[in-house]
Amino acid sequence: MVSSTRLKSVSAVQLPADDADFLQKLGRRVRELRERRDVTRRVLAAQADVSERYLGQLETGEGNISIMLLRRVAVALKVPIGELLETEPDQSQKRLIRQFLEEIPRHRIEDLLVRLSREVGTEREARRNRIALIGLRGAGKSTLGERLASDLGVPFIELDREIEAESGLPLAELFSLYGQAGYRRFEGRCLERVVKEYPRAVLSVGGGVVSEGGTYDFLLANCFTVWLKARPEEHMQRVIAQGDMRPMAESREAMEDLKRILAGREPQYRKADEIVDTSGLTVVTAFARLLDLVVRPQPE
Repeated sequence: MVSSTRLKSVSAVQLPADDADFLQKLGRRVRELRERRDVTRRVLAAQADVSERYLGQLETGEGNISIMLLRRVAVALKVPIGELLETEPDQSQKRLIRQFLEEIPRHRIEDLLVRLSREVGTEREARRNRIALIGLRGAGKSTLGERLASDLGVPFIELDREIEAESGLPLAELFSLYGQAGYRRFEGRCLERVVKEYPRAVLSVGGGVVSEGGTYDFLLANCFTVWLKARPEEHMQRVIAQGDMRPMAESREAMEDLKRILAGREPQYRKADEIVDTSGLTVVTAFARLLDLVVRPQPE
């Protein structure tokens, strides 16, 4: 049964100007939420178990409020009561952001947050002054990274070497003692330190950084990131050419593992600012393409 409780009219009880202004803003907020739900005043009054007159006075700011009746309205609108009381301009902006996010498909939220962090997390120019090369081993991160750093006159930093220095252990021992999770913790800490210490640098980052969402988001937000891409066969050939014969032990299984890893990580690698496919390219040609991307003027 709909409550017959009424609001006291503002005209009957003189309120300070600030209070009257608050009631007007509160009324507009309630009306905005009701219209967003596309329900009439009569329907909402019935759902909240308040009189239609109460709701009318509430929406027009013409009466003082009962907190318990306001709570019923909030329940019927399916919002926290605090959201009804968010009447200041900065709160309105936050509401618009929340509404915007609510309307975005869940699967696109992550990409949107990455884009936002790039644009507002740090200044664009500061981010471009740190260039991070990502990709699997054998993509050319060290070779091209050293050349790029030399050409730009900035330090070249291999994050794996920083991890070894901080942990005091070779990577193989680090993995043996602390496992993948331990390595990722060192990786995240070292990346944060490097970003803090080096306003300008070229970084070579391990290919598995994309597996740790927080660390990868931090990298994307603070560095101009380039994915050095190559075909699985070329990754394998380059690793062997570096003197590592382990992939030959079970070459067929290793190649299948490599293809599976690349396929699984590709959606994350594609979040990089740019992609350079080094497949079939000489070092000179691949470097020229990378340098062009890095020094190319950016649109305002």
